[in-house]
Amino acid sequence: RNTVAGQALERLGIIYKLEGGWKDKPSEYRLKMRQSILKPLVEEYFSWAKEQIAKKTVLPGSETGEGLAYSVNQEIYLKAFLEDGDIPIDNSAAERAIRPFCVGRKNWNIIDTINGAQASATAYSIAETAKANNLKPYGYFRYLLTELVERVDAKMNTQFTLDDLMPWSPTLPEECRKKI
Repeated sequence: RNTVAGQALERLGIIYKLEGGWKDKPSEYRLKMRQSILKPLVEEYFSWAKEQIAKKTVLPGSETGEGLAYSVNQEIYLKAFLEDGDIPIDNSAAERAIRPFCVGRKNWNIIDTINGAQASATAYSIAETAKANNLKPYGYFRYLLTELVERVDAKMNTQFTLDDLMPWSPTLPEECRKKI
């Protein structure tokens, strides 16, 4: 690839491909590989990116120029994964998790009270926590709401525990669980 953008993508692609080969390995192994194999490649990328900026091989306001400047400005944070085998190489998982929230935000213009906003946030939090625990949100909500009504009716004015209703509880019924 002859363009600066192409060269950047090629360099980063190699780093990601190597890292992807270790995703199922223990964190100690990933750290060892990151330190011995990836660290020199990452250092080489940042040196190259700084050189491109200094030589002005790309326009500062162009997408490529802004991308290189961003990576150089965030260098410390982008290298954090090299120091800990449990830190992911990027935040794609977090971005995927909040994407539905960001897309749904446009639909929430009708929420015009604090209580409505809090209720919406609570429901969203429960749904996302269910997903993070390999549950089907609809099945989990259905079970949760049914079970809560039964518990409140059965134990009116007494305290009861909710531990077995938590998304990570091993006692949840199969109808709540995703098939893995």
